[in-house]
Amino acid sequence: MATHRLIQIFLPLYDNDGHPFPQTSYKNLQVVLTEKFNGVTVYQRAPAKGLWKEDRENIVRDDLVIYEVVTAGLDHSFWTDLKEQLLKEYRQQEIMIRSTPVELL
Repeated sequence: MATHRLIQIFLPLYDNDGHPFPQTSYKNLQVVLTEKFNGVTVYQRAPAKGLWKEDRENIVRDDLVIYEVVTAGLDHSFWTDLKEQLLKEYRQQEIMIRSTPVELL
């Protein structure tokens, strides 16, 4: 059985002022990932909640949508370029994109 990679992208639903990002941004990413990887899974109905310490006293909270794709290889340049685009589009200092090995059964 071949080992593949599960790629997950965590995106905020709201900007730092609490305004929702346009739905077209999420739909455009869905199209890009579907075209490149022949499919995508999107967790958006019950958003995940992200919490982290901004400093010693302030805890920041984000509502997140998560995109997942499974791929046989890892195209680092594609993911680097996509992350740079998403950082600008969502006006973030950081966006988590992670890769985990998975074995398809």
